[in-house]
Amino acid sequence: MRYQRLDLNLLTALRALLTEKNVTRAGESLFVSQSAMSGILARLREYFDDPLIVPVGRRMELTPLGESLVSKVNDLLLMIDATLGTKPEFDPATTRRHFNIVASDFAIGVLLLDVLRDLATRAPGVTIEFRQPSRVCYQELENGEVDFVVAPEWHEMPGFSTCALFDDSYCAVVDCDHPEVGASLALQQYLQMGHVSCVTFGPPMFETWFAKTHGAQRRVELSVPNFTMLPRLVLGTRRVATLHTRQAVQACALLPVRMVRLDFEFPPFTEMLTWHKYRDHDPGIQWMREFIVGHAQALPALPGG
Repeated sequence: MRYQRLDLNLLTALRALLTEKNVTRAGESLFVSQSAMSGILARLREYFDDPLIVPVGRRMELTPLGESLVSKVNDLLLMIDATLGTKPEFDPATTRRHFNIVASDFAIGVLLLDVLRDLATRAPGVTIEFRQPSRVCYQELENGEVDFVVAPEWHEMPGFSTCALFDDSYCAVVDCDHPEVGASLALQQYLQMGHVSCVTFGPPMFETWFAKTHGAQRRVELSVPNFTMLPRLVLGTRRVATLHTRQAVQACALLPVRMVRLDFEFPPFTEMLTWHKYRDHDPGIQWMREFIVGHAQALPALPGG
């Protein structure tokens, strides 16, 4: 089908080329040969009267026109997907809908495990794939590859729809028999201790915030790629883990560790649910986000809150 002389079948190829900036990788993502993708790029260059992708040194970069098309093409394809995928009704008891959700193991353990248990009864045909947070998760949301991102508010990106899920704070967790730590930790003692830390992707935002606020770096002795392991790594040691308070409550119920109050500034935060604005009126997305929000509202209050 053509619209204003453009074959609309080329739109997905255009998005792949603008995303990958590479003919071979764009072809692989669409299961199209390199020669066929080169022909598609030639047709797009002719239509737009612009090369779209040009060599700059040893890499390929988008032209100014190519850059301007990235968000517009993504938005257009998402609007098409939302229009074609929207059904007049969504019946959770009979649907076979699949959802892709970006969420850390912290968010899964604190909130989404309860959601999954309830889904097994309320919507037994629903399937879910969890993906770890990454540098590209909001690009995946923009491209329609994921349905929701669950992340703290400081990750929030403009141009998407969001709602708050729950508030949380930070505390320290140590071995129950730690001989040097009482009910609280002052900043100086905290800095002198060996720490276990979670590093998922890129420089940890927590470390960046801590250094900027307190003018010091923690002495991190162990780093792991998930939050769930942190309390286990203080067992039988004099190390300390800094955990989300809700997760610390769960850890103390399962392991011989104890929570310790931090006697210095730590930022509270709000965990947010984010989805693409073009899915606002998709009945399946509406139902799922209300389902998740309902479970978040049922969470217990923070200790001392």
